[in-house]
Amino acid sequence: MTRSIGRVIAISLFAACSNEPPPPVQMTAETRADSVGIASMAFQPAAFDTIAWETRQLAIDRGSVVFSISCSKCHGESARGNGGFVFQGDTLRPPSFMATDWRFTDDPMGLRKQIFMGNVAGMPYWGLVGLKYRDIDAVSVFITELLRTNYSLN
Repeated sequence: MTRSIGRVIAISLFAACSNEPPPPVQMTAETRADSVGIASMAFQPAAFDTIAWETRQLAIDRGSVVFSISCSKCHGESARGNGGFVFQGDTLRPPSFMATDWRFTDDPMGLRKQIFMGNVAGMPYWGLVGLKYRDIDAVSVFITELLRTNYSLN
């Protein structure tokens, strides 16, 4: 009996050490909504009060890096919602940041909150899975102060 248990443990440890990645996880809508809800409750608007940039250009530069790594695959390089990212079999069609009726035009805290908490349609809840408040601030500055002001609006 103890030999059988030892073999099971040895096989389990060997399998856990393999180089094979785990199978992709398909989230249900309920699980995704729960995670977005958790992110919404975790959002701390006052955290942005402590962020200071030496210059706005430093924020824009950092935001450019964050955007290219975390945002452009869905929102597109030009932020027009045309990144073509496929999520659970569907090509995402996020809104264009360039649209004249973009809902965060005059709502920088709303934009930060949206980035932090994501949504059930496929946007990651970045505040829970990788971006710090400083990165969220930087990318929101990049979007509003560089992308939207330097590129023609739809």
